[in-house]
Amino acid sequence: MSLGAAVAAHLPFLRRYARALTGSQSTGDAFVQATLEAALVDEELANSLKGGRVPLYRAFNKIWSSAYLEVGDDDQPLPTAAHEAAAQGQLRRITPLNRQALLLTTVEDFSPAETAQIMSLEKDEVTSLVQEAVAEIDRESATNVLIIEDEPLISMQLEDLVRSLGHDICGTAATRTQAQEIVANNTPGLVLADIQLADGSSGLDAVDDILAIGSVPVIFITAYPERLLTGDRPEPTYLVTKPFQEDTVRAAISQALFFGSSRPLD
Repeated sequence: MSLGAAVAAHLPFLRRYARALTGSQSTGDAFVQATLEAALVDEELANSLKGGRVPLYRAFNKIWSSAYLEVGDDDQPLPTAAHEAAAQGQLRRITPLNRQALLLTTVEDFSPAETAQIMSLEKDEVTSLVQEAVAEIDRESATNVLIIEDEPLISMQLEDLVRSLGHDICGTAATRTQAQEIVANNTPGLVLADIQLADGSSGLDAVDDILAIGSVPVIFITAYPERLLTGDRPEPTYLVTKPFQEDTVRAAISQALFFGSSRPLD
């Protein structure tokens, strides 16, 4: 099996992890590319990547960690793009290991044992890092959340989850039109959106309407993530797959508010 065939199925999800970790699509993709380029010149690494997701994420993690430390030690200037500069500034104020552990165990759905392999840590250390990350989530400031979801039970579940994190609900919408009506009267600080809505309208269009008014962090929650992970257009930084784990949504909310992302990143 070729290296390309071995990693192809996992690549969209590695890119998702890279974007969430760095807060930037372009920066995340650069680290993914560096990982694959390293494998092309290292036969042992290339062979290891044929073993599935864990060795692939482990290889990526080593490259990102070394680059992160190098930037911090050399005090290089921040990226010129405003969003990337903000993201890097935030990362300098938080322990990166906590964020990695939380993302790997929630968004990427690795077990603590697999995460320990990826991060070259003990399982107990991973558990401790995740607990520390959750404590950081609890310190996030509260905001108003708009939920765009056409399935009533899922909408109610998201409402309960959002309120449990200390946030308020400014409205729930099952269609693009309903979302427009809510935003006309209440400006959300965060949007949770499905992409396929009740009347056949698109959650993507509903989000575009909102972003045309102002900068708002957006998390897409959908049963069709492949429709957004094509590489043909700027992709959402925060994407949760249905059926979802509540911890995954909590982690995504923390990430979105932490970076303050407002739209798909270039």
